[in-house]
Amino acid sequence: MKTLYLECNMGAAGDMLMGALYELLPDSEKDLFLKSMNSLFPNEIMLNAVSSEKCGIWGTKINVVILGREELPDMDIPQEHANEHNHLHTSYPEMLEKIDHLFVSSFVKEHAKAVYTLIGNAESTAHHTDISQIHFHEVGTLDALMDVIGCCLLLELLSPEQIIASPVHVGSGTVRCAHGILPVPAPATAEILRDVPIYGGSVTGELCTPTGAALLKHFASQFTPMPPMSIERTGYGMGAKDFDTANCLRAFWGNLSILPVPSPRQLPGYAAPGMLKADTERETHPDYYTEQFHSLDQILELSCNLDDMTPETISYAVTLIREAGALDVYTTPVNMKKDRPGILLTVLCNVSEESRFSRLILKHTATRGVRIQPCYRRTLDAQFRKVSTVYGEITVKISTGYGITKCKPEYEDVAAAARQCKVPFQAVYTAAVEAFQKTL
Repeated sequence: MKTLYLECNMGAAGDMLMGALYELLPDSEKDLFLKSMNSLFPNEIMLNAVSSEKCGIWGTKINVVILGREELPDMDIPQEHANEHNHLHTSYPEMLEKIDHLFVSSFVKEHAKAVYTLIGNAESTAHHTDISQIHFHEVGTLDALMDVIGCCLLLELLSPEQIIASPVHVGSGTVRCAHGILPVPAPATAEILRDVPIYGGSVTGELCTPTGAALLKHFASQFTPMPPMSIERTGYGMGAKDFDTANCLRAFWGNLSILPVPSPRQLPGYAAPGMLKADTERETHPDYYTEQFHSLDQILELSCNLDDMTPETISYAVTLIREAGALDVYTTPVNMKKDRPGILLTVLCNVSEESRFSRLILKHTATRGVRIQPCYRRTLDAQFRKVSTVYGEITVKISTGYGITKCKPEYEDVAAAARQCKVPFQAVYTAAVEAFQKTL
């Protein structure tokens, strides 16, 4: 499962995230990315990527050049807040319109607008006003827009199956912005990072900007310490300031293996091929194992306890999740704390679908959390065949594999034939099984 893990030990800003993602690109695509970005506002702004070193670590610093002049941050103001007097403030509707007119894909446009909607909603909450009345100051500048568009474009090019981020270091102290001197994290940043694990520390200054916070909140499916994964590439996006700790955002690209799949020889009861001669002997031998048993499917079991939902609401959620393509969905009666009767909701899904189904569970049930249990399974191959019976044609589901063949008549066909012929359900079912067995 192709996974992007973002390590935010020194916070997150749009340019740092863009630099880290840029380093993950194959070399053949880096010039194409810069060329695409520099074609958006050819007479107003451009990007360049340069090597930068922090505390002995080398990475990429994305620099912004406006009207032929590099925009460098004030020593006490993060780059996202720098030189704001050089730019006009931009309203939320104007920003969406500006994004819509850019020569980028619909993927980039929709995700960029979603990021600015996060920022706009946070600003409106912080300033107690409607989002349509919000005027972006620092995050409304062209360089901040380029950060958002650049990150969305890079994620489109990389196309990870899952994005995970670490808890976010936000810094401490105060930050100077258009509204004056504000505590860190700034009110809009704090609002964006609701429900996201954050922490302060000894570093004085704003480490996580509103743009960086919104990009993380929009794209990351979860915020957790780094899970076990095999790393293929690592990218470093460098910040402008110097601290005792390397000022960079680190991005890891690799494969997330939630459950290690053992080889046949590591499984209990393994016997090397050829040790047992006859199939019947293999099946009865206590060390039975054949070379056929070599492939395991990894899946996830998502579950939560529910005790404050009506049966109708639970039924609706189960139906919606099943229709969304879950491998299976079921409920189990359970006793919860204080002996209250409740329902255990269980959803089985593929590993790559975890984020989508977790969001569906959180959105359509009353739970505040989803338990995730990795597991693996063996499955028989399935196919469907129609068989002729005295009651008409019946569809039979045939399962095969590992030397096993079995069938099951489909319920809808059996029930329809039983009603039409006015015979017991079991009579049609048995006739379908016997008809299939004659084809073997």
